[in-house]
Amino acid sequence: MSPSRSLRDMARIAFEDHGMGEHVDWALHRPEMAMGMGALSEAVYGNTQLALREREAARWTIAIINDCVVCQDTRATHAAVEGIDEAFYAEVTAWSTSSVLTERERLAAEFAQRFALDHLAMDDELWERLHGAYTDAELADLTMCCGMFLGLGRVLAVIGVRAPDERILV
Repeated sequence: MSPSRSLRDMARIAFEDHGMGEHVDWALHRPEMAMGMGALSEAVYGNTQLALREREAARWTIAIINDCVVCQDTRATHAAVEGIDEAFYAEVTAWSTSSVLTERERLAAEFAQRFALDHLAMDDELWERLHGAYTDAELADLTMCCGMFLGLGRVLAVIGVRAPDERILV
């Protein structure tokens, strides 16, 4: 163990440095499964039809809940074009009191929070509000996005990998 890294700062599974970053290298113990995780991530980011700010509201909410440093360091590829900056992420963190976020962005964050923390609290009242703002296809999209964000982000947080030196853009 290097003197500059404590056990808490190190990934909890030993792995070879393949040069892909800790967020990938650890999973190469099981390459077939790592490829599936990568395919799921690519399918979500490459095929979502949600507006970028809505997707990011959900993603950021789950990144904070998971305490995933990789997810918290990740940013949207076209963030500037969509008006996504650090102030946006701060607003998402306080989505329930935000007067800046749109209704759909607040709902995306609320859905993500309940999805991650208390899915049984997704009552008829929430679904009524969701259906008032989103189509069924968009809700299916949001649900799949949140499933991927929660699952893969939780995996990275549990393993304890560091964010890569070069920021991931999605």
